[in-house]
Amino acid sequence: MSSLKHVSTRVKGIRASSQSELQSLAAQITQEITQGALKPFKEVIDVSSGDFHKAGMKPVSFLRQVLAVCLYPELLENKDLPLDVRHRAQKFLEICDGESLGSYTASAGMLLIRQNISEFLMKRDPGVPSNPEDVFVSSGSQGALQVIVKLISGAEGETQTGVLTPMPCPHTLPPLLDKAGVTLEPYQLMEERGWAVDLQQLHRALKAARGRCKARAIYISNPGNPTGHVQDRKSIQEVIEFAAAERLLLLVDEVYQDSVFGEGREFISYKKVLFEMGKEISEKVELISFHSLSSARMGECGLRTGFMEILNMDSGVKHFVDTLLCTDICAPVTGQLALHLMVKPPTPGEASYDTYTQEILLTHTTLSHNAQRAQKFLDGLPGMSCQPVIGGIYLYPRLRLPAEIMEQAETSQVEADVLYCQRLLTEEGVLVGAGSQNEEPAGKHHLRLCFLLPPDSLEEVLTRLRSFHLRLMDSQRKTETS
Repeated sequence: MSSLKHVSTRVKGIRASSQSELQSLAAQITQEITQGALKPFKEVIDVSSGDFHKAGMKPVSFLRQVLAVCLYPELLENKDLPLDVRHRAQKFLEICDGESLGSYTASAGMLLIRQNISEFLMKRDPGVPSNPEDVFVSSGSQGALQVIVKLISGAEGETQTGVLTPMPCPHTLPPLLDKAGVTLEPYQLMEERGWAVDLQQLHRALKAARGRCKARAIYISNPGNPTGHVQDRKSIQEVIEFAAAERLLLLVDEVYQDSVFGEGREFISYKKVLFEMGKEISEKVELISFHSLSSARMGECGLRTGFMEILNMDSGVKHFVDTLLCTDICAPVTGQLALHLMVKPPTPGEASYDTYTQEILLTHTTLSHNAQRAQKFLDGLPGMSCQPVIGGIYLYPRLRLPAEIMEQAETSQVEADVLYCQRLLTEEGVLVGAGSQNEEPAGKHHLRLCFLLPPDSLEEVLTRLRSFHLRLMDSQRKTETS
C-alpha cells in the first residue's frame, strides 16, 4: 500500500476528469476537421473505450432485424425478412403491454426475460441451478452496480463503507464509488504475472482499510478490464475463500465472459466455482455477478441494458434492490429485447442461424487476431511494454516516458500519461485512455487501448501511434546526446 500513498487530491481529480477532457479535445479536433482545418490526419480514431460500433464493428443482423420489426410492427408483413425474425418479434410484442415497446415493464425486468437469463446461466454452468427471482434486469451493468453500491453505502451507519478495488480497474468505477460516498480501497494486480489477482494484496488492502472505513465488499473484473487477465479456477477459489473468511460481499463484473481467446484458457464463472466448493461456503458467500449488452458478442453499448444475479441474500435485501430499481422505472424495453436475444439466439435449423453464427465467429476471430497483433506491436516499441491478453477487449501497455515529457507534465500540472494522450491526439488523431484514472503506483504510467475494431482501422491506429511514439523517444535521445 505504501506505493499508493503518493496519490494526491490533484491526481484523484484527474482520475475522474481526464477521460472526459480527452473526449472533449477529440470532439473539438473533429469539429475543426469538419470546418476545413488542415490536419496531418483525416479523422480522429477513438480506441479509449469499448464502443465497438463507433469503432466500425458491425452490429448483429438478427438482433437489429428483430428490433426493427418490434419498433415498426408493419414489418411483420415483410416477407423479405427471415421467418424466425418475424416470429420472434411477434412473440415479444405479445408480452408487452399494449403490444408496444413503448410501455413500461416490471422494475426488475420482464419475467420472460428473467427466465431466459436463468436458462442461459444454467446452460453456461451445467449442473448449477438458477432462479429467475435472483435475476434483475437493469440499465446496463453500471446501473446495476450503482444500485448495489447505494445499498451497501449506508449499511454501517456512521462508518463509511469501503470496497476493495483492483488497480487497474474500469475507468468508470472510481467516480461511481466516489459519488456514492464509498471509500475505494485499492489492491494492486500483479503486472509481472499477467495482471493476476494476488491474495497478499487483498489482505494488505483489507488491513489498510481498518480504522478509516468498514470494508463491505470486494470488486472483481473477470475477464479483466482493462488488463485482459482471465482468472483460473484456483485463483477464483482463493478469492471466494478470502471473501468467506472476511465476510465480504463479492461483486463480480463478468461482462466480457464471451471474449476469452487465450490458448488453453476458458471463462469460468464465480458462481460455478462457488457452487462446487461445498455448502459451508456455497451457501454462505454473498455473490452478485454482472453481465451486459456491452459484451464483446453484442457490443450494443448504447442500448444500456444488463443484468445481475444475486446469490445468498435474503428476500428483504432483494426486495430493497427491486425498490431501488424502481427509481429508473424499468430498463429500456428495447434493451430488454436485445438482452433476450443475446441470451436466446437463433438455434440450428432457424433461418437466421447461419448468418448469426458467421457474424459472431467473425467478431471473435477479429478480437483474437487484433489482441495478438497489437500486443506484440506495442511490446516491441522502445519505452513500452505490454503483457499478453487472454480475454476482454483492452490492452494496458506500460509507458517508460522520457524526462522531457515528465518535466512538461510537472510544469503543466497534469499526469505524464495524460499529457502523452493529449499530444498523441493532437498530433496523430488517436484517442487512447490514460492509466492515471486509476491509482497508479509511483513512477508507473499506462495506456488503455480497446482492440475490438476492424483490422484495417487497428493498423491505422498502430501506424499513427508508432509515428508519434518514435518521434517522442527520438527527441529524448537527441536531447541526451546534445
